[in-house]
Amino acid sequence: MPDLRRQIFESGKTVSRKAASREASRNNSRNNSKPTSRDTSRNASRAPSDEEDSGFLSDDTAMSIGSLDDENPEQDNDDWPQELGDRIQEILDRKRSSVQGREEALTAFCRLTKYHHAEEETRAYTGDLLSAFAKSVRSETSVRETTQALRAIELLAITALDDTIYENMEPQLTRTIRDSSAASIKAAAIHCLGACTVFGGAGDDGILEQMTFLLDIVASDGQSIGATDDATSVIAALQVWGFLVTEIDDFESESEEAAQIFIDQLESGDSGVQIAAGENIALLYEKSYTPQEDDEDSDSDNSGDDSDEHQLVNASGPKLLKRYNAYHNTPELERQLQSLATIHTKRISKRDKKSLHSNFASILTTVENPRRGPRYNMAIDHDTNRHYGHTLTVKIGRHGIMSIDRWWKWVRLSALRRILQGGFAEHYFQGNRAVLDNLPVMMRMPEQGSGGSTDRQGARKAAKMRNSKRWTAHHSDEED
Repeated sequence: MPDLRRQIFESGKTVSRKAASREASRNNSRNNSKPTSRDTSRNASRAPSDEEDSGFLSDDTAMSIGSLDDENPEQDNDDWPQELGDRIQEILDRKRSSVQGREEALTAFCRLTKYHHAEEETRAYTGDLLSAFAKSVRSETSVRETTQALRAIELLAITALDDTIYENMEPQLTRTIRDSSAASIKAAAIHCLGACTVFGGAGDDGILEQMTFLLDIVASDGQSIGATDDATSVIAALQVWGFLVTEIDDFESESEEAAQIFIDQLESGDSGVQIAAGENIALLYEKSYTPQEDDEDSDSDNSGDDSDEHQLVNASGPKLLKRYNAYHNTPELERQLQSLATIHTKRISKRDKKSLHSNFASILTTVENPRRGPRYNMAIDHDTNRHYGHTLTVKIGRHGIMSIDRWWKWVRLSALRRILQGGFAEHYFQGNRAVLDNLPVMMRMPEQGSGGSTDRQGARKAAKMRNSKRWTAHHSDEED
């Protein structure tokens, strides 16, 4: 992957005044504080195994979400396969359709595929559906039809796991992001592009290409896609970039450039932009530490605070060692994060202030020691000025609790939840391979619950179904 900042700032693409004005001073700072990456750095490992909703927005962070136990309006709809089949036929029969009819058919398709894992029901129609969805996106007859078509593409991508989706949809989605006149459509298309990249067969080259495209959007404050200072588009680009980088093994050479772009966004006037940028910074610091290998000396890296009980995520897992510097000036970054974690200006709302405090306290904790993952219920020890909190746990339906002890897990959970919204638990327990492969997190059953033996029986049944489908999918892959 080429030098990101050079590609963005020297390629002739649009750059915001804020980013351009800081480039000279940044160069001086780098000369005085060069990165000191170890010569013996190893490749960072891939994340280890261990009417429509409004969406899963940036402020739904590690500190504000505790349950995915959403109400499922489709729970008693035993006839959903027939209804879905009828809606598919309506979508494919465009010649007899109206704008309102297409809007309703697309909305129904999204509802049904969100709350049901419809891989078998959609498999024979994947190509035709993508073509129909693309026509709705391309024509942009109404904002609702276009955004629902983009949502339908996302849901089909996460359901079908078809490796041709990315190559077929990427050109249209990129044009929509650049050319659409509606900011909401641009943002929806950015999220859709992310889903198609991860689940539609882009491969590492495609992922890296889209990460550069998204960084261009962020670095230019949306100007590169004709969305100047549009927070919605910038937040979407930040969120999707974070999702994509969790798929990349080695990000050492690009970490400095990406971190600087995100640090610039910490001065945004929109709290959602600031939080999304901060989460990506925490993710970059986390990626600079990888598990100790069998042939490594256990004392080869003693950086960071290993002494207190709060410092180590995955306490039962492998020791994490520093491989490189995620950013060249961590002390200055820590001061900036500390300021956001304690901001008290009257220019922002109480809600935004609370969100900034909790999120940036957690982000700062990770930057100070990348062995620490996302935390919630953060508190400050004023004697030592250190932040403490609990590892995030998320309730999935009535059947289990998921520990989100690493930022890569949080970023992927956020992305999956943003796509599936209230249907996340259904796809998880029904064995959707995209969900299980991208969030291989062990779950434990609640020790106590109001449902008693009924809850435990339901949990065992769901776990048996999920494990059976995981086993079947694994062995079918081996036989191909």
